[in-house]
Amino acid sequence: MRIITGKARGLKLTTPKNMDVRPTSDRVKESLFSIIGTKIVGTHVLDLFAGTGNLGLEAWSRGAEKVVFVDESHASLQLVRSNITKAKAEDMTTVIKGNAVKVIADLAARGEKFDFIFCDPPYNKGLPAQIIQMVAKYDLVIPGGYLIVEHSQHESLPELPTKFEVIRCEKYGETLISFLRCK
Repeated sequence: MRIITGKARGLKLTTPKNMDVRPTSDRVKESLFSIIGTKIVGTHVLDLFAGTGNLGLEAWSRGAEKVVFVDESHASLQLVRSNITKAKAEDMTTVIKGNAVKVIADLAARGEKFDFIFCDPPYNKGLPAQIIQMVAKYDLVIPGGYLIVEHSQHESLPELPTKFEVIRCEKYGETLISFLRCK
């Protein structure tokens, strides 16, 4: 697993020693960021279920101004912090330990808003539906911003709140990436 392009291009990220964390593959990540393109430059990004920090650090490397990483696993947060240090991205990142669904309310209470939210939860546990509802309830995405959800093809997205529209859905084997735009 590596940073594909940008200021940390080629940096090899520390990966988990077990299968408790399922990092987004480089092939899927490259495709995802090709779709996003230069829209990532100068943005505020939230990486929910951060795991290794793979998606958030790729966004930072490509020009995101600020990245917030959230995970409730102590082991995952150690990986995220290690990778932030390797990338020398400490000044532009924040790491939060907590349940992603609950952290959304805390971020909203602090007035946080994001241009991009990456949501890559454990598969088949109903988490995408919970995250979509909470992000909509607390207006965490700016108008025109994106909630990008990585999920199993066996887990459908719920009926979307009116403020979101699916603008694209890509399939990579068992994985789907759904791009939801805030109207």
